[in-house]
Amino acid sequence: MGLLDRVRERESGNGSQSPADKKSGSAPAQATPPPSKSAEAPPVQESAQQAKRRLANNPQARGPAQPNEIVSELKIRIHAELIDRLDLSALGRLSHEQAGEEIRGVIAQLLEADGMPLSRDDRKRLEAEITSEVLGYGPLDSLLKDDSVNDILVNGPKQVYVERRGNLELTHVQFRDDEHLTQIIDRIVSAIGRRVDAASPLVDARLPDGSRVNAVIAPIALDGPSVSIRRFGKDPFHIEDLVQFGSMTEEVAMFLRGIVHARMNIVVSGGTGSGKTTLLNCLSSFIPHDERVVTIEDAAEIQLQQPHVVRLETRPPNLEGKGMITSRDLVRNALRMRPDRIVVGEVRGGEALDMLQAMNTGHDGSLTTLHANSPRDCLSRLEMMILMAGVELPVAAMRQNISSAVDYVVQQTRMRDGSRRVLKVTEIVGMEGDVISSQDIFEYIQTGVDEEGKVLGYHQCTGIRPQCLEVLESCGLTFPPDFFTQRILN
Repeated sequence: MGLLDRVRERESGNGSQSPADKKSGSAPAQATPPPSKSAEAPPVQESAQQAKRRLANNPQARGPAQPNEIVSELKIRIHAELIDRLDLSALGRLSHEQAGEEIRGVIAQLLEADGMPLSRDDRKRLEAEITSEVLGYGPLDSLLKDDSVNDILVNGPKQVYVERRGNLELTHVQFRDDEHLTQIIDRIVSAIGRRVDAASPLVDARLPDGSRVNAVIAPIALDGPSVSIRRFGKDPFHIEDLVQFGSMTEEVAMFLRGIVHARMNIVVSGGTGSGKTTLLNCLSSFIPHDERVVTIEDAAEIQLQQPHVVRLETRPPNLEGKGMITSRDLVRNALRMRPDRIVVGEVRGGEALDMLQAMNTGHDGSLTTLHANSPRDCLSRLEMMILMAGVELPVAAMRQNISSAVDYVVQQTRMRDGSRRVLKVTEIVGMEGDVISSQDIFEYIQTGVDEEGKVLGYHQCTGIRPQCLEVLESCGLTFPPDFFTQRILN
């Protein structure tokens, strides 16, 4: 018996049981207990009867009868009745599409019984919104379906921003209140076995499509729960797309392809939102398909196209404060998994020492990212993260370790107009005394800003020939004689 049949049976009030119910010995439909906490349905503040009585008998409770407020109250009322009437155990046995179809049928019947006149468009929109509340992520669903949205930033229930084409825009999307937003956050994080509450108000998670989610709730968030969603397209960008966007030139892309193929150790450096992970995905696409790759991340977002990939993810502690698995634990374990290459989503602590050790002990071609404003700052941050591992090493020993492990730093930046650029491709050439020596192979020069605020500039080859050129040639990678001549790249 479908959900719609169950609703009709309950509305008939005859208390009869279906043959299936009699066979199983279950209670009549009217006596169905309220949904359990594990049903993933958002809790209701008041029953459907109480909501209808409050709004019908006390119009002053809702203030002036504005059309938007009336529709919003109708949505809350129908949602409450829907939760009261749904057989959630039967709903859980259906596929997502079947459950959506059944729920829309029940909503249509409830709207008809309510009697409020609605246009066809309003009715369809209301059905879609209530269905999203039950099966999806509520008000966020419309933004998650918009391919032009890169980031979704929720600052409390009444303020939602999105980033499109590098620019932030305020949307009309809103949540009812803090509790409504917290319910959506809990639905997101519980899907991957994580939790968020007053004892653990910070959480990192991911959506089924790989989008990265960070959520903060009270008592840390003072103005209501905050959610940051970093989206990744259904089809990951390729290096040709970055060339088309102007992030780099074909010459820079050709060189990056060569150093990845030649198993150079590369660190992608940049600020928040500069496109480090996108560039890391593009670089990882150059890894040969016959190599075994192990990825290590806090929240899985790297989209590798190779067939032989082992994905590892960190784990926060449980309620008792036990069971935590850190990036450093995973890097150490990855060394025992016979990897050809190790890809670390981001190093931010003591795992940097283990990563450098891996690069120095036969795991060439490893890739990682970190937050830094320049290649020189990147090297300094690596020194700091080595100290965070709790190992006291002389400065000269740390720098020697870094210079022998890291071959290239690719500096990525987000420009003032929101565009992303590869700012520098820097080769680490060794030590000069106690200082790590490096040289820029390619760099981006900004020349100004046009009338529309768009950044103007160009990439250029510095005229320095990389020291790894012989290694590249031994791998069958050859470049034209004038490839590294100082010139502006178009």
